[in-house]
Amino acid sequence: MILHDFWRSSAAYRVRIALHLKGLAFSQASHSLLQGEQRTAEFLALNPQGLVPALQSGRDVITQSIAIIEYLDDLYPEQPLLPSSPADRATVRAMALSVACDIHPLNNLRVLNYLRSEFGASDEAVTRWIRQWIGIGFEALEVQVKRGSKEGRHCFGDRPTLADACLVPQMYNARRFGCDLSPYPTLVAIDAHCRSLAPFIKAAPESQPDAP
Repeated sequence: MILHDFWRSSAAYRVRIALHLKGLAFSQASHSLLQGEQRTAEFLALNPQGLVPALQSGRDVITQSIAIIEYLDDLYPEQPLLPSSPADRATVRAMALSVACDIHPLNNLRVLNYLRSEFGASDEAVTRWIRQWIGIGFEALEVQVKRGSKEGRHCFGDRPTLADACLVPQMYNARRFGCDLSPYPTLVAIDAHCRSLAPFIKAAPESQPDAP
């Protein structure tokens, strides 16, 4: 398998976590989002959206981080990242999607660049924007994980799931932009525990071959 990613992409970070949690071998092809390498004709032929991650698995090319992780879960059911019951699976998906669909898109590099180029937003204004939407999202997510977590170690139950694979990269972004995380003690505790585990350490941005 080949994972097309970028060291600081939180969406690619999610997939790296899933791959390492499952103990799967993969190679990486880096595309610098800062240099616009995801917009080359070669990469657009692979993923017309011009986004990372994209996963090449044999003849299959899977895009979108949540779709990739669920594809891996179907293909390699050992170390499942979704619970067994329909209700529990839906609960974990809801947590994951609150990050992937509600929080992250508003803070995506494309959006931030548009705020700067089209509206003249300063770096300070962009940072306020990021903190605003992360804060709103985390306020709800804190309540969600309190209901599903056991002992504050994972978002749901007592082992890593798709939700943890989404939370940890978003917490990385929150720290990067100086968000006040004190109102979210459950999220902070889960993030700290997960980042102490080998699969999360291997998946971390600073552990990637293209990290500066």
